[in-house]
Parts: sequence; C-alpha cells; structure tokens
Amino acid sequence: MTSFNILLKLTGSLLAVAAGLCAQQTVIVRVSPGSAALVDATYGLTVVRSLDSSGNVQLVSFPDTVSRGAFLAAAALNPLIASAEIEQQTEVGESDSRSVAENSTVSGTVDPLVPGSSALVSYFGNMVRQGYAAQPAALLINLPAAQAGFGTGAALVAVIDSGVDPDHPVLKNVFVPGYDFLTNTPGIPSEITDVSQSTVALLDQVSQPVVSNALEPLQLNQSTVALLDQSTVALLDQSTVALLDSTQLPKAFGHGTMIAGLIHLVAPGVKIMPLRAFYADGSGNISDIVNAIYYATDHGANVINMSFSSTSPSAALTAAIQYALAHKVICVAAAGNLGREIKVYPASIKGVIGVGSTNGADLRSGFSNYDDGCARTAAPGEALITSYPRGNYAGVWGTSFSAALVSGTVALGKSASPRGSMGNVGDALDSGHKISDQGIGDARLDVLSYLKCIRNP
Repeated sequence: MTSFNILLKLTGSLLAVAAGLCAQQTVIVRVSPGSAALVDATYGLTVVRSLDSSGNVQLVSFPDTVSRGAFLAAAALNPLIASAEIEQQTEVGESDSRSVAENSTVSGTVDPLVPGSSALVSYFGNMVRQGYAAQPAALLINLPAAQAGFGTGAALVAVIDSGVDPDHPVLKNVFVPGYDFLTNTPGIPSEITDVSQSTVALLDQVSQPVVSNALEPLQLNQSTVALLDQSTVALLDQSTVALLDSTQLPKAFGHGTMIAGLIHLVAPGVKIMPLRAFYADGSGNISDIVNAIYYATDHGANVINMSFSSTSPSAALTAAIQYALAHKVICVAAAGNLGREIKVYPASIKGVIGVGSTNGADLRSGFSNYDDGCARTAAPGEALITSYPRGNYAGVWGTSFSAALVSGTVALGKSASPRGSMGNVGDALDSGHKISDQGIGDARLDVLSYLKCIRNP
C-alpha cells in the first residue's frame, strides 16, 4: 500500500472515530491544482460553490455526522490540502458594534462639515452638490491641482462592499457590471433592495426640503453618517439631529454607495465595478469576499477597495490577495475603527495598503486603529461628504472612507504610471504630507505628490 493510500485510510479513520450528530458546517478549502475532485470524494464533501475560476478554492460542506475538529485535523494531514478553515463572518468597519467612530468629539477636535451651497455644479460632466465637489478634504489632499495636472484617470476599481445605488446621478455613468455574491447574480448589485418601500419613500423625501421640512441632517449608524438635506452641510450635535429610526434602516445601508462616491470624487474618469459581499447590516462571509477578490482580478480590476476588517486572519483571504497582487492588482483596505493598536485583516496582509484616518488638523482620528503592520498610510476620514442612495448626499466618518480616497488616488496613478510597481506605490504614498502620529504610516495622503512621485519614482 502506498504512503498516500495509508494517509487516506488514516484520515478516514479519524473522521469515523469523531462521528456524531454535529450540525452541517461550511468550510473554505484550498487544494493543489487538479486535486479538488479527489479531495471532495475522500471526505464526502459537498461543493457549495467554487471561489476561484480554477476550482482549486471551494466553499464546501462536510457530513453532519463529522465534527469540525475531526475534519480540520484530517485535512491538516493531507498534502493535497493547502488550507481548510471554517467559514467566518466579518463586518464593514462602521457597522461594528465595538466601533468608536462616532463623531468629531472622539478625536478631541472640532471637525464639522462646513457650511456650503446645495446648488448643483458641473463636476467633470456630472451635476453634483457643490458641497461634495468643493469639500475641505479635497483641498486638504491637493485634489484640484492633481486633477488639473494629471487628469481624471482611466482605470477600473472593484469595490467589495454592500452594493450600490445603480441610479445615483453622480455615479450611474461610472458603474460597470459586477456581481452579487449573496444572490449569485451578475450585473450591478443594488443596495435599495435591502430596505422597505416606506424607508425608500423617506429617503426620497430628504431631497425635497418642502416635503421633509428638515433643516438638520438625519443621523445614521451611531453618528458615523449624517444624511444631508438640501440646505444642510453642517453636522449638528445629538440633541438637534433628527434621528432616523434604526429599525427602519440597516446600520450599513448605503456603505457601498458612499465608498463609490469618494472614489469618484478623486478619480472621476475611473470606472467602478461593484461586488456585493455584505448585507445591509454590515455583515459578510469570508467566502464571498474571497470569491470577490478572485472575480475582480480575473475581470480586469486595477485596484480593489476593501473597506472592511476582521481581527481573525484567514488563509483563504491571504491566498486570494496574493493572487491579486501577483496579477498587479493594487489592494487597499481600511485599518478599522476600534481606536486600538491592533492588527486587522485584510489591512495587515503583506502587500495590502492599509489606511488609517486623520482629521482636518492632520492628527490621527480617535477611532482609527493604529499599527505599523496595519495602517501603511493615512487619509482624511472625518466629515467627508459623499453620495448616498436615492440621489442623496451624506457626511461620513471612518477608516472605510479614508481607504476610498486612497483607492481613487492609486487608480489615478495607474494612468500616470501604468507599469508602476507596488514598491513605487508605497514610496509615492510616503511622499505625502508628513504626520507625527505613530502607527498610521509616515504621511497623510497628498494626491498631487503621489502622482508626481509615481510618474518619476
């Protein structure tokens, strides 16, 4: 009997010994090329779906008579299996119940959304709110000068998030078909389907000041998002804010649309591929994220924006990102909003650009995680104005939105230097505005400095 057959017999025995009435569980399994069928047959696995185009990474279920520990122990003995891990959930940072990304008082500075006009202005062919196009953060990161000198980009950014509003006036012309991994449906995944018709009607009223009769923003998601009406671009304190019933609106609803809006702010010429891997409550499965990374890479993405985090590492997630990096895709991730010196994933995976948040005074935001292995660089993440579903605009706080600004910037850099390497990207980010706070990189994002450096490293 060959050693390999002995191994199969041994692992089969392990499973038999551990048999019991265990609930069926899903596992992400990575196998050697061409060995998936053999591995599946050996352990009686049922393939839920393949997570990559080769079929070497699978989401599988194992028999409900086998315990979790027994299966993982058996898989660890098989040289054909690179890794096997139980499916886990993660969250977009701003929906995490532990998040301290609440408002400007967290960082000890006053960083409100500044007053501005609700008038529409032309922004590279689109009519947008003046407060969106001319917001303080855009000036802080030297965006107007960068666009004047280097254009608006021509790359493709994949956004792994909660879907988008496909019909938002600011964004509808920049979306390209993506995929909804929650429903296994191609196209442009919509966030609107996650809320009731009554909530949609409420959102529609925000853009009609005569109907809404509101002069204050609607406060969403524990103060991290303020939904702006036609006349308001100033965030007021808790006592003066019109609170939207949290039972009507899931806490992460609109997250993908807000991320896309900030990428578009920086790089209006860039196309955005929305990939839905998160529910409106902010939760998502690692398998859907892994699937989305392989999909984005195989469908021509130049940049992948990942505004989510988990404190638990994942071998499958790491392998998917290594696949993307090997195909010259730049991966950007949020450092997270726990306000701690901590490693989170995917921001801490080697080669990923983890992004922390700063305020208008170039100090680390009180909610931003900080760790040299997690936050490679920093960008403004407080009081940003961006798009929100149903044609609305919102003010936002969080490292998710800092990451979006960096994704837009590196997408611009793809046009300025198509052959730029990951090393060049890191050096170019370091050329930004120097900051003194530790654990969030050497510099705060400066788009003009980045583009000059990426073109002439």
